[in-house]
Amino acid sequence: MSARILVVEDDPAIAEVVARYLERDGHRVECVDDGAEALRLALADPPDLLVLDLAPSGTDGLQVCRRLRERRPVPVIMLTALGEEIDRVVGLEIGADDYVTKPFSPRELALRVRSVLGRARGATAPSGTGVLGDGDLTADVGTREVRRGGREITLTAREFDLLTHLMRHPRQAFSRSTLLDQVWGWSFGDSSTVTVHVRRLREKVEEDPTAPRRIVTVWGVGYRYEPSAP
Repeated sequence: MSARILVVEDDPAIAEVVARYLERDGHRVECVDDGAEALRLALADPPDLLVLDLAPSGTDGLQVCRRLRERRPVPVIMLTALGEEIDRVVGLEIGADDYVTKPFSPRELALRVRSVLGRARGATAPSGTGVLGDGDLTADVGTREVRRGGREITLTAREFDLLTHLMRHPRQAFSRSTLLDQVWGWSFGDSSTVTVHVRRLREKVEEDPTAPRRIVTVWGVGYRYEPSAP
């Protein structure tokens, strides 16, 4: 699964290690240390994936992620410091697909890259084909397109996988840890990741995200998908 990856990291030692591990996996890697330059490059010639430090030189990482997401569907993995939980949550809210906390294992990052690329390319889509429908909401598993009321909705790879997983199991309650395992493939992780993705999904598929009717909260458990009445 070779890919062209842009790494945005202003610590040359970290950038070198990250590049070495990703190149070992067969990827083509370009490293930059400036957020503004990274954004210019990503908009002019979008890479297959962006590995983004949240605090590079120049434009900060959150701004890079936000402005890139407004114009290009490039998958983003954030690199965050241990105590930056609020930045991780904000990053996920504005469209990042995943994050790795510093200090991190380069091999862990390489595995996360493989996972995000697979999802972005549809390699892990269950059954590969088929359309899931619920009222005016449809999700085409083969093309990974979602429409509501006939209008296409843009979802990240993780949002799509979360939505289709829930739609495939209507009225079944899932805990956040179970969703992390079954959708993200993580045996451990921050459950706020699921909370943020559910919030973003509701903003896109619910008529009123403040009073969701499809992706509902099961208090003390997690979430379930409630189909529209026939």
